[in-house]
Amino acid sequence: MAISTVSTTRTPSRFRLLLGEGGTFTRRNPTLVAGGVIISFLALLAIFAPLVTRYDPIALDVVNRLKAPSSEHLFGTDMMGRDLFSRVIYGSRVSLMVGLSVAAIATAIGLVIGLAAGLVRWVDVVVMRVMDGLMAIPSVLLAIAFMALAGSSIRNIIIAITIPEIPRVARLVRGIVMSVREQPFVEAAIAAGTKDIPLLRRHILPSTINPLIVQATYISASAIISEAYLSFLGAGTPPEIPSWGNIVAEGRALFTIAPGAVLFPSIFLALTVLAVNMLGDGLRDRLDPQMQRSLR
Repeated sequence: MAISTVSTTRTPSRFRLLLGEGGTFTRRNPTLVAGGVIISFLALLAIFAPLVTRYDPIALDVVNRLKAPSSEHLFGTDMMGRDLFSRVIYGSRVSLMVGLSVAAIATAIGLVIGLAAGLVRWVDVVVMRVMDGLMAIPSVLLAIAFMALAGSSIRNIIIAITIPEIPRVARLVRGIVMSVREQPFVEAAIAAGTKDIPLLRRHILPSTINPLIVQATYISASAIISEAYLSFLGAGTPPEIPSWGNIVAEGRALFTIAPGAVLFPSIFLALTVLAVNMLGDGLRDRLDPQMQRSLR
């Protein structure tokens, strides 16, 4: 008579799967995961801001001015009765859009300039001297001067912050290209008669992708901070567009009475920049072959 056996193997829970085989990536890349989760959460708040808060961020309500945080107004109200929670959430749209746009544009333009300078000698001599000249000018002064000439708008802020970041990307890419160009496999490809475009696409460009991804995250964090202090100085977003910088600028005079107008946007700004930097550090560790070998 056959005796049936009952399996005692338990089905692993989702939590155990995350920490087990499924959680290998999380355990090996905690900063990358933490930064990505925070940024995703802030991005969702920005995208679904009309669903998160029912208040208009620019609607005035002088009857309820300078209210303390409550269930009605989570962060309180400012000197004009505007809901601070609504203004901070909508302000995240400006910061995230500026950070993403500056990182994308500066990386794309810097990549083209760096590749050209690394491959063509006369371009290196002429263009990189222009890049050196731009880097010699303090980025904040260059941005303020551009905003004074072009006027306050989000588009002009993106342009003003992008210009000082392009030389940094160009110099990074140029250095990588000049290093890779001396590698034996590239010299072998040149000796085999490989044309410039296929050589660039197959052998040189892939070597720049990983450093560029990491550099883009740091550019994004720097752009978010730059937008905040430009708005704080009155040279950034117009007053009718809520951003973390101009919210702090408007609330600094009443800090002793309503500290939330300064503290809450500052906390969101610090959290965003920290998350982007954590994401950049995690990507650097993840994309570094030596670091990956040490983790195995």
